[in-house]
Amino acid sequence: MIKPPSTMAQQVAQAVMAFQQRTTGHAPRAITVVLSQDTLVVTLHEALSPAEKDLARSPAGAAKVQEFHRQLFVNSSQSLREEIESITGVEVREAVAEVEPTTGTVMQAFTSSATVQVFRLAQDVPGDTWSSPQEQK
Repeated sequence: MIKPPSTMAQQVAQAVMAFQQRTTGHAPRAITVVLSQDTLVVTLHEALSPAEKDLARSPAGAAKVQEFHRQLFVNSSQSLREEIESITGVEVREAVAEVEPTTGTVMQAFTSSATVQVFRLAQDVPGDTWSSPQEQK
């Protein structure tokens, strides 16, 4: 059976998965990749190791886990940025990472000068309700 070529989103997810495994020794359970105009947001689900989850149970420990992942990303993300540029054909001008230690989620944003605000919802929003007009009440 012939395997169809991967989409850019799949290629980015694979690159991020390999990057996480290489830099932290722990692969996330899943990765979501969303592109909106010039902003690429990558969400790594359950990306923290069991030891990091334990540490993050206290406020001081959570702050340490957040700072560790921010610094790790700042200091080691150049190769990932280059791989994303290779996949998309577009230069990555900015890249940031945020960690939500209570859920183990890591969010990475790659932009060309946008302000990024990420809101992680408690559950999926059905696609038909998101993209179709809603009545105002």
